[in-house]
Amino acid sequence: MKRKWRLVPHDAGRVHELIRSSGVPPVVAQLLVSRGVYDGDHAKSFLDIKLAGLRDPLELPGVAEATEHLAAAIEAKTPIVIYGDYDCDGMTGTAILYNGLRMLHADVSYHVPNRLEEGYGLNEDAIRKLAERGKKLIVSVDCGISSVACAELCRELGVDLIITDHHTPGETLPDALAIVHPRLPGSSYPFGDLCGAGVAFKLAWALCQKICGSKKVTEPMRRYLMQSLSLAAIGTVADVVPLLDENRILVAHGLRMLRAEPLMGLAELMRVTKLDEASTLNTQSIGFTLAPRLNASGRLGQAQLGVELMTTGEPERATALAEYIDQLNGNRDTLQRSVTLAAQKQAKSDFDIDSDPALVLAGVGWHQGVIGVVAGRLAEKYAKPVIILSMDGAGQADAVGSGRNGGTGVNLYEALEQCRERLVRFGGHTAAAGLTIDERQIDAFRAEFCEAVSQQWSEREIVPEIIVDAEAPIGQLNLNVVKQIEMLEPFGAGNPRPTLFCGDVTLDEPARKMGSGDRHLTVRLSQGNKKIRAVAFGAGDWCDEINACEGPIEIVYRPVINEYRGYRSVEVHIVDWRPSKRAAAVSV
Repeated sequence: MKRKWRLVPHDAGRVHELIRSSGVPPVVAQLLVSRGVYDGDHAKSFLDIKLAGLRDPLELPGVAEATEHLAAAIEAKTPIVIYGDYDCDGMTGTAILYNGLRMLHADVSYHVPNRLEEGYGLNEDAIRKLAERGKKLIVSVDCGISSVACAELCRELGVDLIITDHHTPGETLPDALAIVHPRLPGSSYPFGDLCGAGVAFKLAWALCQKICGSKKVTEPMRRYLMQSLSLAAIGTVADVVPLLDENRILVAHGLRMLRAEPLMGLAELMRVTKLDEASTLNTQSIGFTLAPRLNASGRLGQAQLGVELMTTGEPERATALAEYIDQLNGNRDTLQRSVTLAAQKQAKSDFDIDSDPALVLAGVGWHQGVIGVVAGRLAEKYAKPVIILSMDGAGQADAVGSGRNGGTGVNLYEALEQCRERLVRFGGHTAAAGLTIDERQIDAFRAEFCEAVSQQWSEREIVPEIIVDAEAPIGQLNLNVVKQIEMLEPFGAGNPRPTLFCGDVTLDEPARKMGSGDRHLTVRLSQGNKKIRAVAFGAGDWCDEINACEGPIEIVYRPVINEYRGYRSVEVHIVDWRPSKRAAAVSV
């Protein structure tokens, strides 16, 4: 399904007024207006991100009750275990709470489930084992909001439970001591898009204030909280929640702390990946370098090593963990490429990629640790929801699946809700979800899921589209202009790097494939006297088509500053392209 290009209307009057009232450069003013920022005060708060903009942690639903119980548990030396999810968000949130409780001299440990053996969320067998080891209080991170049966088991075993989560609540809430959740039913917290690590950070902040008996905390606590911002930033970027409101603050200040005073393990991981040599750190540093490596440990069943990396104080251990996790990422990348190729082949041979409203692809032996990433890549590629299922092939076990909506606006959780009778279990939110299904139900589920998605397409008039901020010839691009654009950072979901349109572009030389497996495309573009390097990630299959195109092309692109061996230059990342239709530029 091709994405429609939609150019944001250009309101010259508002742009000029914003320039006058705020003094920002014209290109920044136009981009702010396209994001709904119209007045000087709003522009100032958007661009000058203050840590003081974070809301009082006690406003977050459930925090007051959770801090009371945690403070009492610390005082009584109650054995506490932090039970985190195995993805990057869960690992960073687990590290935040573990580091904080350890600093407060709590009797604390952590448990991160093995993705391949225990699956997502709270696990009854794991809870029993933790109870046998004498744990009396479980604090979940980034999971638990749908774990009604596990909460009942905790009660039976005499284990207290505090849930911290951000996923969509079900009809019945677990019976826990406290539930910390930004969208808790019946509450009115003004920002519901915190990730698991963001929720954990708010709880840790409130706990420090509770122990101090004051809004102002001790210097060791302040330093701990500031360093925890970097963990919250990594979790926020990795979980692809909107980088607006509190998330924008957490990421902006977390990046600064990651540069200024990283935790020991993160400093080693930055050294291994050469991020310590970069002139700047941004959301791409997290999204393309740090988060994939942390996620790799979770995807390959070793999430506990990711948490240990972020909690260790031993230099030699930090070095060994960073180097090993970097190697795991290479293994994950190989597995991911293999599953991606197999899934693409199945999609092309067995289904109608252009017409089907969604894709449900299933394969024997597809590694469970990478199916979520593959689903995300294919959902972006085909502009429709994709679910990838991993089967054992013997028919003796349930298939495990992961789905992504590809930024289409389709609500995955709602679509799965309509198919719940076909599923063993499922969970997630609008953009991402996980599920377990009897292999014998896959064909029937595929039909019902596609029908549910089709219903959303039609009822909500959802059209996959690329939002274009402005028309900008590549001849206008230089380092100064792109630096001005980067005033809008941090970029990510909800505040994407600006996407621009340019027509009448020609190929200065033929496009060619690059990267392992020829996954990507690189080409030199020309417009007038301007020549510029362009890259299209994950679009190696465009190569033959773009080279065969006669005449100029139109592109939707994102300008970036590329840094190589100390030299900085502007290049463009192509989002989409088509043969030139100059007359259509005003109505894309």
